[in-house]
Amino acid sequence: MADPKAHAQLLKRLREQHQETVKATQAHLKATQTIRRKITAAMKGKALTIPELATTAELAPDQVLWHIAALRKYGLVAEAGQEDGYYRYTLAEESKR
Repeated sequence: MADPKAHAQLLKRLREQHQETVKATQAHLKATQTIRRKITAAMKGKALTIPELATTAELAPDQVLWHIAALRKYGLVAEAGQEDGYYRYTLAEESKR
């Protein structure tokens, strides 16, 4: 598609057709970012277990575990030892200090 006008019109039509999907995706992303901010705020300066994070951030433990796994995958959170059968997690930047 070499015609810039045709390309712009196509993009406009696609945005209109998928407006609800875009809105739902943006809402999901906003909710995910809010949850991750709660988790990382709770971890500032300390290493916490999943149950401790869930209590501090006022989230369900399974929800915290899912987000911790994602944050670990991208190197934002690191394991900081183990206690009473639970791994402790800390912000990756703090684990390097």
